[in-house]
Amino acid sequence: MAALRLSYQTIEFGEIDIHLRTLRDNQQFLDEEGAAEALGISSATWPLFGIVWESGQVLAHFMLDYEIEGKRILEVGCGIGLTSLLLNHRHANITSTDYHPEAGNFLRENVLLNQGEVIPFTRTGWGDADSGLGVFDVIVGSDLLYEQEHVALLSAFIDQHAKPHCEVILVDPGRGHHARFSKQMTALGYTHSQNKPVTDYLDKPFPGQVLHYLR
Repeated sequence: MAALRLSYQTIEFGEIDIHLRTLRDNQQFLDEEGAAEALGISSATWPLFGIVWESGQVLAHFMLDYEIEGKRILEVGCGIGLTSLLLNHRHANITSTDYHPEAGNFLRENVLLNQGEVIPFTRTGWGDADSGLGVFDVIVGSDLLYEQEHVALLSAFIDQHAKPHCEVILVDPGRGHHARFSKQMTALGYTHSQNKPVTDYLDKPFPGQVLHYLR
Protein backbone atom coordinates (compact mmCIF):
# COMPACT_ATOMS: atom_id res chain seq x y z
CA MET A 1 0.00 0.00 0.00
CA ALA A 2 1.30 3.47 -0.91
CA ALA A 3 2.54 5.74 1.86
CA LEU A 4 0.45 8.66 3.01
CA ARG A 5 1.07 11.97 1.29
CA LEU A 6 1.52 14.70 3.88
CA SER A 7 1.47 18.46 3.92
CA TYR A 8 3.11 21.00 6.22
CA GLN A 9 1.55 24.38 6.91
CA THR A 10 1.60 27.21 9.41
CA ILE A 11 -1.54 28.92 10.68
CA GLU A 12 -1.11 32.35 12.19
CA PHE A 13 -3.02 33.63 15.21
CA GLY A 14 -1.74 37.16 15.58
CA GLU A 15 1.81 36.74 16.88
CA ILE A 16 1.35 32.98 17.41
CA ASP A 17 2.35 30.49 14.71
CA ILE A 18 0.99 26.95 14.89
CA HIS A 19 2.81 24.48 12.64
CA LEU A 20 0.89 21.49 11.35
CA ARG A 21 1.72 18.18 9.74
CA THR A 22 -1.52 17.09 8.05
CA LEU A 23 -2.74 14.78 5.34
CA ARG A 24 -2.25 16.38 1.93
CA ASP A 25 -5.95 15.95 1.02
CA ASN A 26 -9.06 13.97 1.85
CA GLN A 27 -8.14 11.19 -0.60
CA GLN A 28 -5.48 9.70 1.68
CA PHE A 29 -5.98 6.27 3.26
CA LEU A 30 -3.73 3.87 5.14
CA ASP A 31 -5.10 1.16 7.42
CA GLU A 32 -2.61 -1.69 7.06
CA GLU A 33 -3.40 -3.23 10.45
CA GLY A 34 -7.16 -2.83 10.02
CA ALA A 35 -7.46 -0.74 13.19
CA ALA A 36 -9.81 1.81 11.63
CA GLU A 37 -11.91 -0.87 9.95
CA ALA A 38 -12.34 -2.61 13.30
CA LEU A 39 -13.70 0.67 14.71
CA GLY A 40 -16.16 1.06 11.86
CA ILE A 41 -14.20 3.82 10.08
CA SER A 42 -14.56 3.49 6.31
CA SER A 43 -11.96 4.40 3.71
CA ALA A 44 -14.10 7.43 2.77
CA THR A 45 -14.17 8.84 6.31
CA TRP A 46 -10.66 7.74 7.30
CA PRO A 47 -8.86 10.94 6.18
CA LEU A 48 -11.30 13.42 7.74
CA PHE A 49 -9.38 13.61 11.02
CA GLY A 50 -6.16 14.70 9.32
CA ILE A 51 -7.22 17.91 7.56
CA VAL A 52 -7.70 21.48 8.81
CA TRP A 53 -11.40 22.26 8.51
CA GLU A 54 -13.00 25.71 8.72
CA SER A 55 -14.86 24.81 11.92
CA GLY A 56 -11.56 23.90 13.57
CA GLN A 57 -10.09 27.25 12.61
CA VAL A 58 -13.12 29.06 14.03
CA LEU A 59 -12.81 27.20 17.34
CA ALA A 60 -9.08 27.87 17.59
CA HIS A 61 -9.57 31.58 16.93
CA PHE A 62 -12.34 31.67 19.53
CA MET A 63 -10.02 30.11 22.14
CA LEU A 64 -7.16 32.50 21.34
CA ASP A 65 -8.25 35.00 24.01
CA TYR A 66 -10.29 32.66 26.19
CA GLU A 67 -9.56 32.83 29.93
CA ILE A 68 -7.71 29.57 30.71
CA GLU A 69 -6.33 30.20 34.20
CA GLY A 70 -7.19 27.40 36.63
CA LYS A 71 -9.37 25.55 34.10
CA ARG A 72 -9.10 21.95 32.99
CA ILE A 73 -10.07 21.85 29.30
CA LEU A 74 -11.10 18.92 27.09
CA GLU A 75 -11.19 18.98 23.29
CA VAL A 76 -13.65 16.37 22.02
CA GLY A 77 -13.12 14.93 18.53
CA CYS A 78 -9.90 16.90 18.16
CA GLY A 79 -9.02 15.60 14.68
CA ILE A 80 -5.72 17.21 13.68
CA GLY A 81 -5.76 19.06 17.03
CA LEU A 82 -5.42 22.70 15.97
CA THR A 83 -7.29 24.05 19.00
CA SER A 84 -5.43 21.76 21.38
CA LEU A 85 -2.09 22.89 19.92
CA LEU A 86 -3.03 26.55 20.27
CA LEU A 87 -4.16 26.07 23.87
CA ASN A 88 -1.00 24.09 24.58
CA HIS A 89 1.04 27.00 23.23
CA ARG A 90 -0.82 29.20 25.73
CA HIS A 91 0.13 26.72 28.51
CA ALA A 92 -3.47 25.71 29.14
CA ASN A 93 -4.35 22.48 30.95
CA ILE A 94 -5.62 20.78 27.79
CA THR A 95 -6.54 17.13 27.18
CA SER A 96 -7.55 15.82 23.74
CA THR A 97 -9.70 12.94 22.54
CA ASP A 98 -10.67 11.46 19.20
CA TYR A 99 -12.09 8.17 17.94
CA HIS A 100 -9.62 7.82 15.06
CA PRO A 101 -6.67 5.46 15.72
CA GLU A 102 -4.18 7.83 14.03
CA ALA A 103 -5.27 11.09 15.69
CA GLY A 104 -3.01 10.61 18.70
CA ASN A 105 0.03 9.89 16.53
CA PHE A 106 -0.48 13.04 14.47
CA LEU A 107 -1.05 15.09 17.63
CA ARG A 108 2.23 13.87 19.13
CA GLU A 109 4.10 14.76 15.93
CA ASN A 110 2.54 18.21 15.84
CA VAL A 111 3.38 18.85 19.49
CA LEU A 112 7.02 18.12 18.63
CA LEU A 113 6.77 20.33 15.56
CA ASN A 114 5.64 23.21 17.80
CA GLN A 115 8.15 22.37 20.56
CA GLY A 116 5.34 22.14 23.08
CA GLU A 117 4.64 20.15 26.21
CA VAL A 118 3.04 16.71 25.81
CA ILE A 119 -0.75 16.92 25.40
CA PRO A 120 -2.58 14.07 27.19
CA PHE A 121 -4.58 12.15 24.58
CA THR A 122 -7.15 9.38 24.91
CA ARG A 123 -8.63 7.50 21.99
CA THR A 124 -12.24 6.98 22.96
CA GLY A 125 -15.72 6.83 21.48
CA TRP A 126 -18.67 8.79 22.80
CA GLY A 127 -20.47 5.57 23.64
CA ASP A 128 -17.61 4.11 25.71
CA ALA A 129 -18.70 3.30 29.26
CA ASP A 130 -15.68 4.84 31.00
CA SER A 131 -12.92 6.70 29.19
CA GLY A 132 -10.95 7.35 32.39
CA LEU A 133 -10.68 11.02 31.46
CA GLY A 134 -12.32 12.43 34.57
CA VAL A 135 -14.21 15.73 34.56
CA PHE A 136 -13.48 19.17 33.16
CA ASP A 137 -14.26 22.85 33.64
CA VAL A 138 -14.47 23.52 29.90
CA ILE A 139 -15.30 21.18 26.99
CA VAL A 140 -14.78 22.29 23.39
CA GLY A 141 -15.17 20.78 19.93
CA SER A 142 -15.83 21.57 16.29
CA ASP A 143 -18.04 19.99 13.61
CA LEU A 144 -19.07 17.06 15.78
CA LEU A 145 -22.75 16.62 14.89
CA TYR A 146 -22.45 14.70 11.62
CA GLU A 147 -25.45 12.42 12.13
CA GLN A 148 -28.70 12.57 14.07
CA GLU A 149 -27.53 9.72 16.31
CA HIS A 150 -24.61 11.89 17.44
CA VAL A 151 -27.03 14.15 19.36
CA ALA A 152 -27.64 11.62 22.13
CA LEU A 153 -24.11 10.18 22.11
CA LEU A 154 -22.28 13.51 22.28
CA SER A 155 -24.57 15.10 24.87
CA ALA A 156 -24.18 12.06 27.15
CA PHE A 157 -20.40 12.02 26.67
CA ILE A 158 -20.12 15.72 27.48
CA ASP A 159 -22.31 15.38 30.55
CA GLN A 160 -20.24 12.41 31.74
CA HIS A 161 -17.08 14.54 31.63
CA ALA A 162 -18.46 17.87 32.83
CA LYS A 163 -17.93 19.25 36.29
CA PRO A 164 -21.09 20.46 38.11
CA HIS A 165 -20.14 23.95 36.87
CA CYS A 166 -18.97 23.60 33.26
CA GLU A 167 -18.84 25.61 30.03
CA VAL A 168 -19.22 23.85 26.68
CA ILE A 169 -18.17 25.58 23.43
CA LEU A 170 -18.93 23.89 20.12
CA VAL A 171 -18.51 25.21 16.58
CA ASP A 172 -21.20 23.83 14.29
CA PRO A 173 -21.03 24.47 10.51
CA GLY A 174 -24.76 23.98 10.08
CA ARG A 175 -25.37 20.30 9.40
CA GLY A 176 -28.92 20.53 10.75
CA HIS A 177 -28.61 18.71 14.08
CA HIS A 178 -27.65 21.45 16.54
CA ALA A 179 -31.24 22.39 17.48
CA ARG A 180 -31.96 18.86 18.72
CA PHE A 181 -28.59 18.82 20.45
CA SER A 182 -29.30 22.10 22.23
CA LYS A 183 -32.66 20.75 23.38
CA GLN A 184 -30.90 17.70 24.81
CA MET A 185 -28.29 19.83 26.57
CA THR A 186 -31.02 22.03 28.07
CA ALA A 187 -32.69 18.88 29.41
CA LEU A 188 -29.37 18.02 31.10
CA GLY A 189 -29.40 21.36 32.93
CA TYR A 190 -27.36 23.64 30.66
CA THR A 191 -28.35 27.11 29.51
CA HIS A 192 -27.86 27.67 25.79
CA SER A 193 -26.83 30.56 23.58
CA GLN A 194 -25.28 30.87 20.15
CA ASN A 195 -23.69 33.51 17.98
CA LYS A 196 -22.37 34.05 14.48
CA PRO A 197 -18.57 34.34 14.59
CA VAL A 198 -16.54 36.96 12.76
CA THR A 199 -14.39 34.95 10.36
CA ASP A 200 -12.44 37.47 8.28
CA TYR A 201 -9.44 35.09 8.46
CA LEU A 202 -11.28 32.53 6.28
CA ASP A 203 -11.40 32.62 2.49
CA LYS A 204 -15.21 32.59 2.43
CA PRO A 205 -18.11 33.30 4.84
CA PHE A 206 -18.63 30.69 7.54
CA PRO A 207 -22.22 29.33 7.47
CA GLY A 208 -22.28 28.02 11.04
CA GLN A 209 -22.54 29.14 14.65
CA VAL A 210 -20.60 29.04 17.89
CA LEU A 211 -22.78 27.18 20.40
CA HIS A 212 -22.42 27.91 24.13
CA TYR A 213 -23.74 25.79 26.98
CA LEU A 214 -23.28 26.69 30.63
CA ARG A 215 -24.15 24.88 33.83
